[in-house]
Amino acid sequence: MAQSIDITQTIDLLKQLISIPSTSREEGKVADFLATYFRTMGLSSMRKGNNLILKPQNFDTEKPTLLLNAHIDTVKPVAGWQHNPYLATEEGDRIYGLGANDCGGGLVALLNVYQQLITTQQPYNVIYVASAEEEVSGKAGIESVLPELPPIALAVVGEPTGMQPAVAEKGLMVLDAIAHGKAGHAARNEGINAIYEALLDVEWLRTYHFDKESPLLGPVKMSVTQIFAGTQHNVVPDTCSFVVDVRSNELYSNQEIFRLIQSHLKSEIKARSYRLNSSRLALTHPLVERCKAFELEPFGSPTLSDQALMPFPSLKLGPGQSSRSHTAEEYICVSEIEEAVHLYFKLFDQLNLNR
Repeated sequence: MAQSIDITQTIDLLKQLISIPSTSREEGKVADFLATYFRTMGLSSMRKGNNLILKPQNFDTEKPTLLLNAHIDTVKPVAGWQHNPYLATEEGDRIYGLGANDCGGGLVALLNVYQQLITTQQPYNVIYVASAEEEVSGKAGIESVLPELPPIALAVVGEPTGMQPAVAEKGLMVLDAIAHGKAGHAARNEGINAIYEALLDVEWLRTYHFDKESPLLGPVKMSVTQIFAGTQHNVVPDTCSFVVDVRSNELYSNQEIFRLIQSHLKSEIKARSYRLNSSRLALTHPLVERCKAFELEPFGSPTLSDQALMPFPSLKLGPGQSSRSHTAEEYICVSEIEEAVHLYFKLFDQLNLNR
């Protein structure tokens, strides 16, 4: 029997976290607070940068390990807030505040479940990581913690999914492209307009369809999101640069996509990073099968999370709704957190990760 952790304590923790500004790369104060909180709860933690790791004293190297992960950073508050984004405001079932939904609810619910799991005999180890820089995919976030972790059999990332299992997630690659022309006077028939050169590549990016489409994630999606060119109205521009946002499915690596795009474009292109690949967990995985037994519906998520940096099986599952993230008047429901705590434990209790 698990030691029941008071849900009121869990909600109080969320409210305290909301009150501490913790935008990406500025999470020091909230990491300090959590480190102190863990000590008062009798939990032994390790800190690396602004990331915190909880590992039980009875860790058994002969068992597989389940990682519970959620992030402590938030985006900056957008315009349109009616409530104070840094003051948790409870109205009925809702708690308003920056980071309440993304991803404070998942953070505190998974901590509650971690505390329950370490008081029970499970066929696996469980560790908990509160990570930094998720919103910017920063290198001082979960990626910096991975060398400190034991081999991970499965990770559960507490991003808001309405407690439905996101078994696949799109990856991200950002490309910087430059089309070249030749400068000339706009009044005369001279020069080669780099904007027109770029337009040919932009049109290819707009209309090209990748052969392999994922049943869960759909096709690879490419969007030209920024264009820069020209110095003044009467000079034919000799360069035109543009930015391409590429959302990959699990059927292609980012490197494969880059090579294919490069083979079709006349413009020079450079990838900012190949790090953020798509991920997918098999529908036959024991946790996915258990989710389906509880009538939860596996789906593919278009949004990025720390899963993209995890080189081991992972699943995204958390309270709240993704549509509330990064919006004014962000909120999560107390009932959603309470439901998540109970459902998490049912899903994880005696889960066989050796299968």
